[in-house]
Amino acid sequence: MLEIQGLHVYYGGIHALQGISLSVPEGKVVTLLGANGAGKTTTLRAITGLVRPREGRIAMNGVSLLGKRPYEIVRLGAAMAPEGRRIFPDLTVLENLLLGAYARTDRAGISRDLQFVFSLFPRLKERQSQRGGTLSGGEQQMLAVARALMAGPKLLLLDEPSLGLAPVLITEVYRAFQKLREEGRTILLVEQNARAALSLADYGYVLETGRIVAEGPSGELRESDLVRKAYLGL
Repeated sequence: MLEIQGLHVYYGGIHALQGISLSVPEGKVVTLLGANGAGKTTTLRAITGLVRPREGRIAMNGVSLLGKRPYEIVRLGAAMAPEGRRIFPDLTVLENLLLGAYARTDRAGISRDLQFVFSLFPRLKERQSQRGGTLSGGEQQMLAVARALMAGPKLLLLDEPSLGLAPVLITEVYRAFQKLREEGRTILLVEQNARAALSLADYGYVLETGRIVAEGPSGELRESDLVRKAYLGL
């Protein structure tokens, strides 16, 4: 589904991504782990056209994403729930969700996906007439994910979905992700919370200061000394 090869991204003189390569097979959940500043969000911003790589290749289903505008990448099938949620606080939950489908014209499909996200996150259905800014942090995270799903993506990109959430809400959000996994959705999950991410993902990569320093099936990464010491606190 997604292939990244030899990706280099700079912010001025800062070499943020130093030749990373990774792949996300169709129907699989892949996680990209790393501490703050490792380059995780930069990777997602490169995929979605928000930053322009200096070198490398990004392709989805064989189509290059380089040089394409963000809205074109959404239409090709990649949608992101960004770090910090970035919902529209003055719009209602329903209006936020419908904005997620702005690039679509299939009304029946939009209606079907709206009912799906309401089934995935029942709280959003209860609060569909409520302004986004009045939701709790956990509810805003659910809204950000649901809004991305309303784009009808082939590839769902999740940026730090557990950030700032209480443990009980992390469990609730990840329960919804598990349902998406069981449906065969293709997901690239960026997380600092390695325990939660590795419980969901099929495969993982560890990013440190712009370089991939480890990769493997989730079970193997959970047992690796690097991940256990740096990310699992063991």
